[in-house]
Amino acid sequence: MTEVRCRNKEILEGDRDEDVRKNEPEVQTIHVNGSMSTEGDGSVSNDETDDRQQEEEDGVKEEAGEQKESNPEPSLKRVKTSSASFLQHLLRVFFGCLAAVACGVLYAVYLSTYHDRKFWFSSRQDLEREITFQEGSGIYYYYFKHMLATPSFERGFYELTLDNKTVSGQTINVVERLSLYPELITSFIYRITSSHDFVEPIYFYVGTIFGLQAVYVTALFVCSWVMSGTWVAGMLAVAWYVINRPDTTKVDHAIPLRDNWALPYFSCQVTALTGFLSNNISSATEMFCYLTMSATSVTFLLVWEHSHYVLFVQGLCLFLLDSFDLVPPRKMADIHKVYLSSLFLAYIFQFQNPTLLSSPLLSLLIGSVLARYFQQKMKMGPLVARVLKLLLHFHLVFTTGITFCYVVKKLIPVSENDFIVKFLEVKFGLNTTTDFITNFLLCQESFQTPSQDFFLRMTQASVLPFYFLVLAVCLLSTLQTIYSRLNGQPMETNLKLEDGRIGEQPQVIYHVFHTLLFGGLSLLFDGLKYLWTPYVCMFTAFGVCSPELWMTVFKWLKLKSVHPVVLSLILSTAVPTIIGFSLWREFSPRLLADLSDLQEFYDPDTLELITWIRSQAPAATVFAGSPQLLGIVKLCSGSAVTSLPLYTDFHLLKRTEDTYQVYGMRSAEDIYKILTSQKTNYMIIEESLCNELRLNKGCRVKDLLDISNGHVVYDKGEIYSFSRHGRFCQEIKLNYSPYTNYFTRVFWNRSYHVYKVNSVISFQY
Repeated sequence: MTEVRCRNKEILEGDRDEDVRKNEPEVQTIHVNGSMSTEGDGSVSNDETDDRQQEEEDGVKEEAGEQKESNPEPSLKRVKTSSASFLQHLLRVFFGCLAAVACGVLYAVYLSTYHDRKFWFSSRQDLEREITFQEGSGIYYYYFKHMLATPSFERGFYELTLDNKTVSGQTINVVERLSLYPELITSFIYRITSSHDFVEPIYFYVGTIFGLQAVYVTALFVCSWVMSGTWVAGMLAVAWYVINRPDTTKVDHAIPLRDNWALPYFSCQVTALTGFLSNNISSATEMFCYLTMSATSVTFLLVWEHSHYVLFVQGLCLFLLDSFDLVPPRKMADIHKVYLSSLFLAYIFQFQNPTLLSSPLLSLLIGSVLARYFQQKMKMGPLVARVLKLLLHFHLVFTTGITFCYVVKKLIPVSENDFIVKFLEVKFGLNTTTDFITNFLLCQESFQTPSQDFFLRMTQASVLPFYFLVLAVCLLSTLQTIYSRLNGQPMETNLKLEDGRIGEQPQVIYHVFHTLLFGGLSLLFDGLKYLWTPYVCMFTAFGVCSPELWMTVFKWLKLKSVHPVVLSLILSTAVPTIIGFSLWREFSPRLLADLSDLQEFYDPDTLELITWIRSQAPAATVFAGSPQLLGIVKLCSGSAVTSLPLYTDFHLLKRTEDTYQVYGMRSAEDIYKILTSQKTNYMIIEESLCNELRLNKGCRVKDLLDISNGHVVYDKGEIYSFSRHGRFCQEIKLNYSPYTNYFTRVFWNRSYHVYKVNSVISFQY
């Protein structure tokens, strides 16, 4: 190009000197398949060279101040065409962004209206509103209230880092233990904006979470739009997400849960990663995606204790892209920097949490970096050699990662890893156990396999059939690309629609791996469907709206009767239009009915219990009960409790097991010793657990306790409970000695019985 620029200057100077112009050699071009070969220069694109020559000639003419008579019509037409295309692109981006924001806002309004209709939220008192936080999630809102009740933000933060009023007999850092950064940030914003003048704290808290859900669907919209090139895909993704709401989010019934705070940030991170992996983006766009990915990764790690496991699965997807040489090494190095810096910052802000040092994500990064250093020529050589090097690379990465994780665990013991390993062994049938904690976790709905109803709902919403179609096409095209790369063929970066190779786009390959890995995990654990189903909706919407996907199919079919480019453009518009109209016809009445139907959620027994606690129990009282109930007790009364609804802390799980012994076949003396060791003042027995009726009898709390305590007898395939003591929760209701010696009933209704743990034992017979 330097030589072309010099010759252009010589040609312009020749306009002033005719003799010099005759002596100058002419620039000869040879057109072969749309390319131009220049003497003394390599081959460059014909159109690109003409445009660059025109720009350089214009620049030289402006510098020289010379004006040459020429026909201005071609340049004017070119300016008008470029202006029209820029205006068209600007309008398309504007309306796409407007549609994305509108979808997010409408979804937030829908959630708010549905929540108010379901719980009668606006017409209840504060105590009744707080009881609506289910699954023990109300414990998080308690700390939001606590931060607002303290004289200053700094004082409240200090009290939470040294909290001795939550778990009896322990001083814990609840910011680290419960990942309370969302409550800290939200309370800080509520303070500095003086929001107390115009909005109640509970509405501000709930509204913030609904706003994050709006960000969630907006990110899914943008991600599908970026991949397909049309914002129609984004609207279809949001429609499928809302229709499959029971399988895409838990925000309907347990608003303050950590995943409701974290998953919107993960969605933004995936969207930024998708844009970052794209080939044809400007440097400014790439930098914006990089910064967004960095910020959302750190935030995601801070607000959810399971986030580093999710990023590990994402890291495996990117590791496969890098191993098959499907993404530039420079971008992979930048992504590794994002992961490492995010882990470092999260480690600092989570008070040197040792779990992050032994996280599988950090082990994977260490293994990848070391293996790449020792295998600098891994991506070179013939097919067989590259396959062997690839297998060796996998071995080095995982061996190094496992060794690093083992060493870290030996140097810095992490208590939670032991029971996680035992849990996985039992889950996959590699071991059996009578341990209460392991069996209790396996019986949780989130850790069981998804039911058939889940797949039936996805099929009725037409997501699953189209998902398998899109996945099959993208996966086969991806396998073709991997085979080509192993054969040494270069990765095509400037793909055109008529090429029909959707599997050569790095962002598409990433999402293929993403949906396969998370889909496989969702088949094992029902709770992970909330990580998989939203991206099924997004990925499916991208596929049916992408002309490249249809063009890939037509290339395989070698379609000649109709021009494949025209047909792919028609189908990429017609198919989503038909799907959209069918969804609107079938599901819009149901969604509107959800908003019009007045549902009734009222729990008078729990309300009566909490009212008694607030009016009768002393301020320094310690309550024992199930973790879900204790979350409500802590929220509504502020009393200390024996355990918390947190299933990632082994010590809290052990305390939960001890508290649950009231539903086992234990003596009054044993229960008294357990409760006094936890400094319990009042014990709450729930009728729903004591007389639990469930089809799967092996998962009832009392059955798990009987197995753990060795109080079961197997006879002809049936399980029978047997012990020299009766079931405590039933025997204590009979009010006879020795139960009345240790405990005194102070409150009861249809659902709850509250017993005071006697500080002085009276032996009355």
